[in-house]
Amino acid sequence: MSLLHTFSSSDASADGDARLLQLKTWLQGLGTVDAASARPASADASFRRYFRVDVLPAAQAQYGATLVAMDAPPERENTAAFVKVDALLAEAGVSVPAIHAQDLGQGFLLLSDLGTTTYLQALNHDNAATLYAEALSALVAIQLRSQPGVLPEFDREFMLREMNIFPEWYIGKHLNTTLTQAQAAELQKVFDHIIATCMAQPRVFMHRDFHSRNLMWMDEKNPGILDFQDAVYGPITYDAASLLRDAYVSWDEELVLDWVIRYWQHAKAAGLPVNKDFDAFYKDFEYMALQRHLKILGLFCRLNYRDGKPNYLGDLPTVMEYVRHAANRYRELKPLVKLLDALENRQPAVGYTF
Repeated sequence: MSLLHTFSSSDASADGDARLLQLKTWLQGLGTVDAASARPASADASFRRYFRVDVLPAAQAQYGATLVAMDAPPERENTAAFVKVDALLAEAGVSVPAIHAQDLGQGFLLLSDLGTTTYLQALNHDNAATLYAEALSALVAIQLRSQPGVLPEFDREFMLREMNIFPEWYIGKHLNTTLTQAQAAELQKVFDHIIATCMAQPRVFMHRDFHSRNLMWMDEKNPGILDFQDAVYGPITYDAASLLRDAYVSWDEELVLDWVIRYWQHAKAAGLPVNKDFDAFYKDFEYMALQRHLKILGLFCRLNYRDGKPNYLGDLPTVMEYVRHAANRYRELKPLVKLLDALENRQPAVGYTF
């Protein structure tokens, strides 16, 4: 007698979720997990979903107590890219899920379970230095494996496409405002300057979402790394900026500066092509973070207004603070501060630009 539950159409109506029934049917056929035990493992900003499942007693010695099933609708998500990047990162010696079963046609994967505690949940002032050091060490290991022609290029058009989410969704939809021709021209000038600065950086493998929600706290080989299917070949500061100027958690500038210095020293000692001058490297880091944050302001608004995911709006103030802080620091970015002031009806602060 099979230990597995047999699913019927009544389950589908009970779940109200045809893809979940499809996933459970696939899991049942593998003979390694209790498909009926599937429960949500994490939320995702994309169309991917993750379900934790119990491993059958006979297979626990091989797989452990639980595994994680990924549901990635093939018309919306590129599961083959996840499989490819998973192999690249495993070769770099960092902790990523092992893939125990796959059906790319349906968009299903069965993965090893990296635990239930994200960096976002684990981080505090006592452990932050250690956790960030481990994450940045993993990042250096990934970057050392970099080679061109393996991953898609994070090029000028890619960066501009991302930043254009900001005027469309943050300014147009969230603020319900249309830029004047002069404002649009000023914003484009700022975009061009950011892109030129970022494009001048050396290029490496780039995770693209290397932050506290995608890193798992683990007892060994910390951190576990998730959500890497959108990896590209791009500017060397991007992932460090994603981690240390995180949309979901912020730290005092002195701490961030110290962590950036430590990453820069580590990367330089490892032979990575970081700028030999730290001040120039830090400017690269700030411009790269700004490119990402402008995209995120628009992206979080799009998740709310288009995709019905309002929780991300709560993180807008943190991201906007990053944007203003960086833009205020560089003369070429002052027009962005002026535009934001106009959009938010703020009076400009009196001060000096050096």
